[in-house]
Amino acid sequence: MLTRLLGLPPEGSAHAAAIDRVIGLEHVGMALLFVACLAYFVFVLVRFRRASQVRARYAGVHAPWSYGIAAALAVCELLLLFLFELPMWRDRVDGLPAPEQSTVVRVVAEQFAWNIHYPGADRRFGRTDIALVAPDNPLGLDRTDPSAMDDITTINQLVVPGGRPVLVHLSSKDVIHSFTLYEMRVKQDALPGTETLTWFVPTVTTAQMRERLGRPAFDYEIACSQLCGLGHYRMRGVLTVTTDAAYQDFLATELQRSRGAVPPTQPRRR
Repeated sequence: MLTRLLGLPPEGSAHAAAIDRVIGLEHVGMALLFVACLAYFVFVLVRFRRASQVRARYAGVHAPWSYGIAAALAVCELLLLFLFELPMWRDRVDGLPAPEQSTVVRVVAEQFAWNIHYPGADRRFGRTDIALVAPDNPLGLDRTDPSAMDDITTINQLVVPGGRPVLVHLSSKDVIHSFTLYEMRVKQDALPGTETLTWFVPTVTTAQMRERLGRPAFDYEIACSQLCGLGHYRMRGVLTVTTDAAYQDFLATELQRSRGAVPPTQPRRR
């Protein structure tokens, strides 16, 4: 209920509920603090109005209760930090899923698109070379490398199976971007020259979310949350969460397309 009250997107991943719980606690705390400050402000307006003839003291308040309030606020913030936020952060950083049990992909950001790289059946990413970067090869994938023979690349289209961890190797070709999946509660900066790992477990397929929301045209959006240039507003991709069978069909079709057996399609943009 608090998620709907705060206007958060629907939850689509296993850890989304924990994120929303912390966001809810923070908003409840801020609401209580706002009410308390507003009540004190009204009290001051009434207590020290001109008609009351009360003389102001400019030395400040040194009463024990003032220090008690400051200490109570600090304790509440520390409890929120150590009981909820730091453990959740530790689980996300130290609890990376095993690659052999995950769907592993590379996501390389650039102005203004998301390049997706699937390792193929051998689960090994092929070699890339900046000298090979071209309009039809934005990642510079070396197709002569044996590990790259079954690799698949797409633009602005990330397809993953539901119910299994998705391990994302995230980087950037140019400036800082921010890889954001609202419903999955994922937001991670993509840094040039640095590979960052982020992960999530999608629990609701795209078809299930469409049915749940009553929106047949719904898609999970890949957004950039870091201002990255004049085209920042159109740096949007699509995450499709599907079944294992549909995911395997997608990989087979894209592999045939990369070998010229299927006519190329235009990258999907929103």
